[in-house]
Order: sequence, then C-alpha cells, then structure tokens
Amino acid sequence: MRITNDVVSPECVDKSIGPAPPERGQLWTQPAYVATSGEAVDNYRQNPAATWYKDNTDSNDPAGKHAFQRLHRTCFTPHVIPKFRFSRDDKFYAIGSCFARGIENALAARQVIVESAAPEFAKLQPANREPSGLGFLNKYNTYSILNELRWALDPNAVFPRDSIVPLTRTTWYDPHTNPTLESVGFKETLERRALMQTVTKRIKDCRAVVVTLGLAEVWRDVKADVFVNRTPIPSLIKTEPDRYEFQLSSFAQNWANLEMIHRLLMMYGHSDVRIIVTVSPVPLMNTFSTMDIVVANSWAKSLLRAVSQEWAAVHSNVDYFPSYEIVQNSDRREMWEDDLRHVKGPGVQQIMDVFLRNYIE
Repeated sequence: MRITNDVVSPECVDKSIGPAPPERGQLWTQPAYVATSGEAVDNYRQNPAATWYKDNTDSNDPAGKHAFQRLHRTCFTPHVIPKFRFSRDDKFYAIGSCFARGIENALAARQVIVESAAPEFAKLQPANREPSGLGFLNKYNTYSILNELRWALDPNAVFPRDSIVPLTRTTWYDPHTNPTLESVGFKETLERRALMQTVTKRIKDCRAVVVTLGLAEVWRDVKADVFVNRTPIPSLIKTEPDRYEFQLSSFAQNWANLEMIHRLLMMYGHSDVRIIVTVSPVPLMNTFSTMDIVVANSWAKSLLRAVSQEWAAVHSNVDYFPSYEIVQNSDRREMWEDDLRHVKGPGVQQIMDVFLRNYIE
C-alpha cells in the first residue's frame, strides 16, 4: 500500500496566517491511499464493519455487525482502529469549536490532565448563559486555531493589536475571543489576550492534542489583514461596513491551515505529539451565504470532514476520530436538545466512551 504526502508550497504566503493555499488543483495529484487487489480484499475480510446490509438478517439483532443493524440502535458505535494510544498520565490539550469543551470536560472528569481547562478562566465574566458556557478557548475555524497557535508558539508571530476595535469610550472588541465574554476596557482586553496566549503555550507540554473543527464560513478583517474567530458584531458592520469580508473557505484553504498547525506543533510542541482531529456535530447557528441554513451546514461539515480525513491520512501522528458520525447516526431524540444544535449529555458520554475505549490505555 502507499500513502502520499503532498505538501503546501512555502512560496505561497498570506500575511495573516503564513503559508496560504496553493492555486486550485495543485494540491492533490495522487490518491491518499492505494492498495493492491489482494490488500483490498484483505481489508474487506478483516474489517468487521465493512458491510452495510445482508439479506435474511434481523435488523434488531443486538449483536449484529452490519451497518443497518448498528444504525437501528439508540447510540451508534463506530468501528475504530486507532493509530496510537495514550496513557492516563499523558497531558491533553483541546482546541477548536465549542464541542471541544465537552471533550475537555469529560476527560477532566476522568482525572486526565487537560491543560486547556485553565482555572484562571473562572474569574472571567460571560455576557450570557449559553449552554456552551464560557468556552474562552473556543476557536471556530481553522484560521483562528492556527492564529492562536502562531501567536503563542512562534516567537516571530506578533498579535495584530489593530484588530482590536473600540466600541465605546470604555469598551473594546476582540474578534479573536469567544462572543460569550463581556466587552471590557482596552487594558483588560489585552490582559485577556495575554492570558489566552499563556494558556495556549501549555500545549507544548501535551502529548495529546485534540483539534475540533467547527465552521467553514469565515470572516477577515481587511484593515488589519487577519482572519478573525467570530462574526463581527452588528454595530461594527454598520459603522465600518468595508472593514470585514465574508468568505466561504475552500478545501485548499483549510488544508493549508491544518498543515501549518501540524508544522507548528512539530516544531514547538511535545517531542512525541499525537493529534486527534474531529468535526463538531454542532450545526451553524446562522449562515451569511445565500444557501438554506441546512444546506450550508451540510456543505461546511462535509468539507471539514473530508479535509480532516485527508490530513490524518498523510501524517502518522494525526488520527481522525468520528465524533461527528456518532451523533449524526444515533437516535436524534436521545442525542439532541430541543434546539437540535446542542448535544445532550448522553451523546457526549457515548462519544467519550468510544474515545476512551480506543485511545486510553
């Protein structure tokens, strides 16, 4: 078998994130995986979850291994072959969308050290009581994940202060933080920024890094020349209509960002860093495209799901974990709150049970 490892050209430069995506069509000239016919047949024979349906089998057989049988159960349990495993002594760091916080909390509850669950954040005041909680480290797109890692790890990367915008005489807006935080003065805004970078630096000591991808709709601060973490607030769009630019990010852009994340962690992270990439099942709250919100969400999750698999395929220390599939293929009534956005406790529990069973020794 053969696994290819195409890389992004270092000559492609974007001031806001470092290497930018190459021109369309230049990334993937070879398949990610190639097997001989014999190897392919062996894959099929040795994979207990390789078949969707078989005639004359009971769909409700609790021991059935076919997909249509497993999908009849309340909670879907995927067949997972982990590339690597962790010990309970390994330190974890979770970064990404709000779903990363659920994974983080579940690990911490099992006495696993999670460096991203910083006690320093307890003093910060949220602006609302959303189910996602404070989530100070929530990073919703690959640009914002990469930005935080660069500003914390790369000594040559400088946080663009001009991306912090005044709202009133006493409050400032940091578009790289979580929207649940209250707006505060400039000094406190910079103190939050310093705290975030202090906590993000702790990723260097973590052998296990969990990256959760959430959004493919992104916003760029044209004036500061940097992609931001969240949708600009309405008052800024009204007063500075030309400052922010909306984009539907491409596969190539997200691939380039993930490759840079990998390089940063290889350069500045743990000497034996292992990365779990997953896709948040939490759907878009709004879309700023012309698509139906359901269609826009399907597009975004499909893109992120595909790029995460590709990323895992070309790196031996990156593995894809199917949290998205667990939720999407389980009983909706058991998985989702009434808003069909937030995953219930049993859903998170199922995800963590599968994760711990496969990745923790």
